[in-house]
Amino acid sequence: MSYFDAASSAPLHPVARQALLASLDEGWADPSRLYREGRRARMLLDAAREAAAEAVGCRPDELTFTSSGTRAVHSGIAGAMGGRRRVGRHLIVSAVEHSSVLHSAELFEVTEVPVDRGGAVSSRSYADALRPDTALACLQSANHEVGTVQPVAEVAAVCREAGVPLLVDAAQSLGWGPVEGEWSLLTASAHKWGGPSGVGLLAVRKGVRFSPQGPADERESGRAPGFENLPAIVAAAASLRAVRAEAAQEEVRLRELTARIRSRVPQLVPDVDVVGDPERRLPGIVTFSCLYVDGETLLHELDRAGFSVSSGSSCTSSTLTPSHVLKAMGVLSEGNVRVSLPFGAVSEEVDRFLEVLPGAVAAVREQLGAPTPSAVAGDDALVVDALGKRCPIPVIELAKVIKDVPVGGTVRVLSDDEAARLDIPAWCEMREQEYLGEEPADRGSAYVVRRIS
Repeated sequence: MSYFDAASSAPLHPVARQALLASLDEGWADPSRLYREGRRARMLLDAAREAAAEAVGCRPDELTFTSSGTRAVHSGIAGAMGGRRRVGRHLIVSAVEHSSVLHSAELFEVTEVPVDRGGAVSSRSYADALRPDTALACLQSANHEVGTVQPVAEVAAVCREAGVPLLVDAAQSLGWGPVEGEWSLLTASAHKWGGPSGVGLLAVRKGVRFSPQGPADERESGRAPGFENLPAIVAAAASLRAVRAEAAQEEVRLRELTARIRSRVPQLVPDVDVVGDPERRLPGIVTFSCLYVDGETLLHELDRAGFSVSSGSSCTSSTLTPSHVLKAMGVLSEGNVRVSLPFGAVSEEVDRFLEVLPGAVAAVREQLGAPTPSAVAGDDALVVDALGKRCPIPVIELAKVIKDVPVGGTVRVLSDDEAARLDIPAWCEMREQEYLGEEPADRGSAYVVRRIS
């Protein structure tokens, strides 16, 4: 089985395993106690904090260990907003932030900064979003679904000039190197770089106003209540140091492998959109979307073939909604596949994936098959009734009938699936047809497409 979902959770690094087992014997006592076992535990905790702080690029007393990356985000946003409550309750986020950031932001007045088609924000957009009552801005260092690296240093400079702290979610990038720029707060999660799950990092620079929310606690400067999971913390810090030592060499290898996937997939599979910035990106992530394919079905097909991959598209039987990241980028969401290679991934596994993928996509397309479209023709128009049909069926039906109207004629696709709002315009761009817009209908919406070729 080839595990290609490291962006979700990386396999446990061998150094993390060794450190975890060793510290189970040495780090079980309360590090706040003064007897021998407590002092030994405190030494392990202090050493782990120093190692993690060095990797982050902050002082040890600026770094807190939390129970997860999500908890680090929640605590960081709540504490920063609490510390600046006299300024206001306005918060700036990008439209492609991790759900942990977006869920935290729901408690405040939020401005979402848009991204370009590659998934990147601009520092100008952050500057335009700043207000006198802006208490905090948030920006991920790199996107978790498409791998696009964000201009953190430029945004941090804009925020600093305005006197607004910037919180950076560095979960995806910290294993590759420190985050550049004068950020104010930073969060990360150990299982993203090969550490154990259940350990997060929260760094708060000196001088940043921060007020921990919730009941007071004496541990971790009051920012992370509860007894420290010392063995996991030690393993997290040890693995972070280990992956950093390997990062430069691994980056070269994984960039070559992901470049191979990015170039070969469109050649091997028709009607594919490779998404994300082609240059400013993390080394191991490749994301592409396949027309006329249900993403969940394709993942099952690849799983049977021996590949563990994930999807940025949530257009499945459980949620029926497209990925917020792909939606914000304005790219195709149906049939989405994210390949994220772990440290140590080998060329032979990538080559076998490229051999298997075309057959898997073809099998899903054949399995889905488009129902015979219910179409009514006018003089220069065609109406396709796709009501009650979920992605990718509305797009499949559109593709089947577009040539039934003359060049210059239109097709109106009736759909009540939210994903059609994203996927039909994306299909038009891929197939060089003209998307005229969305119109109200008795049920759902009518998506109007003009045939250009």
